[in-house]
Amino acid sequence: MIQLNNVTKVYNGIPVLENFTAKIDKGEFVFICGPTGSGKSTLLKLIFCEEIPDSGQIIFQDEDISDINRSRIPYIRRSIGFVFQDSRLLLHKTVYDNISIVLRVTGFSWKDTENRVKETLRLVGMEDRIYAVSKELSGGEQQKVAISRAIVKDPLVLLADEPTGNLDSKSALEIFQILEKVNKTGTTIVIATHDYDIVNKMKKKVISLENAQRA
Repeated sequence: MIQLNNVTKVYNGIPVLENFTAKIDKGEFVFICGPTGSGKSTLLKLIFCEEIPDSGQIIFQDEDISDINRSRIPYIRRSIGFVFQDSRLLLHKTVYDNISIVLRVTGFSWKDTENRVKETLRLVGMEDRIYAVSKELSGGEQQKVAISRAIVKDPLVLLADEPTGNLDSKSALEIFQILEKVNKTGTTIVIATHDYDIVNKMKKKVISLENAQRA
């Protein structure tokens, strides 16, 4: 599903990724691990077409997205959900509003929108908070809503960049267990994290950037 071939990305003359190669298959649950500055977030941004590589090739769904035309990017992103470390919710809006906006801007009907929002909230255990104002939620609850927002359009891939970095260990484990449930629905999960305790508990595929190939 995702293939990176000899990918190099340089910032201010310093290579963050260099000649990096990896493959992620459809339906996999993959952790991207490494210390701060090892390129974890950069790797997700490359897959999300937020950045382009300086050299190398990135294939997504049999399409070369290494130097894709910008007009094509919104169509690629329809297949990708993204969860950030900070939930990036509209804190003065309700849970429903935060999730439904993703569907309304792409033309879903009111009924389909309502059904999809409720379905994703059930998956993350937040259906009883559907009309709560987001600023009233705990950090863990806000991340659950962020996951719901990211999966409400049934993406092929869900990317998560340090999704539990601001949470305590109990809440963090709960978030990863929810992501495991999402994975079981068929969604490919790719998570950037430095939380090795969670990684060891989850026993999933790990791509390490600690010793990533560099020229």
